[in-house]
Amino acid sequence: MYRFLLTPRWWMINVFTLLAIPVCLFMGSWQLSRFETRVNTHHQQQDEASAERKAAARPLGDLLPVTAKTSGERATATGRYDTAHQLLVPDRRLDGRDGFYVLTLLRVDVNKGGDKTGDKTGDKDGVKDEGRSEGRSEGKDAAEDGAKALPVVRGWLPGDADDPAATAKVPAPPSGEVTVTGALQASEHQGGDGVSASGGLPRGQLGMISAASLVNLVPYQVYDAWVTSAEAPGALKPVPPTVAEGTGLDIKAFQNLGYTGEWFVFAGFVVFMWFRLFRREAETARDLALGITPPEPTAPTAPGADPTPDDAERTRSPSATA
Repeated sequence: MYRFLLTPRWWMINVFTLLAIPVCLFMGSWQLSRFETRVNTHHQQQDEASAERKAAARPLGDLLPVTAKTSGERATATGRYDTAHQLLVPDRRLDGRDGFYVLTLLRVDVNKGGDKTGDKTGDKDGVKDEGRSEGRSEGKDAAEDGAKALPVVRGWLPGDADDPAATAKVPAPPSGEVTVTGALQASEHQGGDGVSASGGLPRGQLGMISAASLVNLVPYQVYDAWVTSAEAPGALKPVPPTVAEGTGLDIKAFQNLGYTGEWFVFAGFVVFMWFRLFRREAETARDLALGITPPEPTAPTAPGADPTPDDAERTRSPSATA
């Protein structure tokens, strides 16, 4: 009865089934492992965040470049704020409210927590060695050294960045040499939470915190990282650090969980369709063995044709048909 399984058609069906099921199970298990990795990373980040709040801040140069491990760690840098290039980052939410970030560029002194590699390589890393002299005072403005700038988010304010009443509450950056301590963050990119990369923003506003966005706004080089300050002056509220991309329980983590279910459903669907085809073929073979043949399909009637039999067919006697 099951000799139909040896036909070429069923050979192809069986081979496809035997290949499709393991592939679906493997892909589902892989997506599940990615979700479990995100969960483990989330717990690890919570533990590290508690430890980092108690740990001492490290110099900026020791944490660069930003990686998934160094993202969120407490960093410290010393320099002078560029008061001429304070920017507002609109459309940022905090505690369920709309508002904007206040970002100021810190011209980092490489001798006090900046990128030490830049001090050794000179112009290659954006720090010029020209004009240095033995008699240079320790507190001289880092801008005169061609120091790279570190974007510092000094805090968040509620309201619209285009509203003069809201922007009037922005405190002026301090003058003179300052030391900033905060959580190190990787540069933002298009598609990130709250990032506006459409362009067309008014002067003095920035849609995406990244060196690529700032390079055309300031006449000096910028670190490919930024810091959210732990202390916010005036009416500003500190901006909490975000987890590194590809880690933690974000929307992509739950997408991995959804893909897990989809692949397992695909595997079950392949098994279901195989048994359905097998059952239908077996029933057909059994009917043929019992001499039961399926009715032949009737020819379709031409459009406009009279479905009634002709006169000769209607008047034919039973004996004639016999």
